Amino acid sequence: MKSEKLIYQGKAKGVYETDDPQKVIVEFRDDITAGDGAKKDNINEKGFWNSIISAKLFEIIEEEGIKTQYIDLIKPGLMLSWKLEMIPLEVITRNIAAGSLLRRYPFEPKQTFDPPIIQIDYKSDEYGDPMLNDDIAIALGLIEKENLEKIKEITLKINKVLRKFLESKGLLFPDFKIEYGYDTEGNIVLGDEISPDTCRFWDAETCDILDKDLFRQGESGVIEAYKRVASIILDEENKKKWNIEL
Repeated sequence: MKSEKLIYQGKAKGVYETDDPQKVIVEFRDDITAGDGAKKDNINEKGFWNSIISAKLFEIIEEEGIKTQYIDLIKPGLMLSWKLEMIPLEVITRNIAAGSLLRRYPFEPKQTFDPPIIQIDYKSDEYGDPMLNDDIAIALGLIEKENLEKIKEITLKINKVLRKFLESKGLLFPDFKIEYGYDTEGNIVLGDEISPDTCRFWDAETCDILDKDLFRQGESGVIEAYKRVASIILDEENKKKWNIEL
């Protein structure tokens, strides 16, 4: 599959056309940002490990009958995906109180939520990715009511699937951010990535941080943490397929 024209450049990924108009190649770069891009760096191998973790978690989601953008990991760092018309919403699921939720609301640190909280943000650098309620999202024309309800339903299923898998591996899943798009037939499809850049992963016994919070907090060991997540979730078939050693 030949990579062609760059059609989208994000903070840490690029999306390229291919010779198939329905498929794209997603490049996972080593750029890392925090605070809406206020803090930036480049960390060697970050894109490599994010792509591998995302591919594995997409495969688990697909096995449960949930449509994703993922087709195949061409090689670590380059993911073949279905082309989507992305919906400008960030869908955040919170199982445990952490991060910005504690800065904005009087929750207790590590407070658990049952049922989980679903938060919808407007994906807009211009407006600072503000939180939305359903009425504002619909009034802005970002999404129709029935599709918003469908996204919430799919998100809760994804949360259930991933929590079960990760907890079986000794990882807590405090929260995660995902994005959706429409395929050529108008179906809602999970896109973007699911990685330590977009999720919180904690060691279930020690609560050690294994995600981008290390970078946010100015701590070292970011790649070691990402690599540890990969070593925990990958099976031997994945390691062999993608020719990696852990």
